[in-house]
Amino acid sequence: MSKSFKITVIFIVIGILISIAVNLNIGFMNLSFSDFFSSNSGHSQIAQLRINRVLVMMLAGISIPTSGFLLQEYFQNPLAGPSVLGITSVASLSVAFYIFFSKDVILPEFLQNSFLSFSAIAGSLGLMFILLAFSGRFQDKSFLIIFGFLISALAGAVVSILQFYAENQSLKNYILWSFGANSQVSTNQVMVLSGFVLIGLLLSFKTIKPLIGNSLGTAYAQSLGVNLKQLKFFIIIASSLLSASVTAFLGPILFIGIVVPHFCRMLFNPAKLWQQWILNMLLGILIMEFFSILSESTQFPLNVITSLFGIPVILTMMLSKNK
Repeated sequence: MSKSFKITVIFIVIGILISIAVNLNIGFMNLSFSDFFSSNSGHSQIAQLRINRVLVMMLAGISIPTSGFLLQEYFQNPLAGPSVLGITSVASLSVAFYIFFSKDVILPEFLQNSFLSFSAIAGSLGLMFILLAFSGRFQDKSFLIIFGFLISALAGAVVSILQFYAENQSLKNYILWSFGANSQVSTNQVMVLSGFVLIGLLLSFKTIKPLIGNSLGTAYAQSLGVNLKQLKFFIIIASSLLSASVTAFLGPILFIGIVVPHFCRMLFNPAKLWQQWILNMLLGILIMEFFSILSESTQFPLNVITSLFGIPVILTMMLSKNK
């Protein structure tokens, strides 16, 4: 492991620790150090909410950049990502169907959280299989980006129709979910999300080595013994699990899956995929914790902040690539 990589990691970790400390201490009420460790404290519930907020931002910071990183390396396109390829939009559509049509079904909170995740993951998996089925027909893989935009537009149109006919309470629940209310995530939700993220990371681990061979070309990858069908399957499952599970609990977190891998390639050698994966997770945590601080300070929805940050960066990437 090179010295420059170690130094980069150290600086990012220091930034993460500072952002976590700030995130725990930001809010309408000032908390003492003991509030975070004593269950008898009058402010222990508020402290637990802030701990959950920090944890869920860490999980989102790990998941979404990893999903974007896997997709970009597989499609060999720096603009590939869960939001651009339509995965986030279809996951949002699946959640909308669940929220609007399950209002009369009474389930325990833990099961509600699980079904919310399963609906988002099922939708995103379906889209990923469609994308990969079409990938063989498109000689230029950039057409997949256009295909993803079309899917996103279609999903948005269907969600609008559902909102038009939805009852007031269901509509309110969906709007609140779409804002990305990271401060309202419960301990049970963090546990469910952690399980999905862990499975996604284990599958991601199995894809890194084959992706190194795949980056050298299909023929060369096959000569190295890379199982391309298995690689495709793991990429589908891992990226869908990671992005859709976060979308289920935090709403659509847009463009982070594109921007973070781009920054990581600027920080370190893009060919070193193991190091790139580590950087994606660490930098993702740092950025998401910072966005959480901005969201709590300004009261802006989390998905608005990520869009305001991501869109200019992506436009800059497209302009520089065109030049």
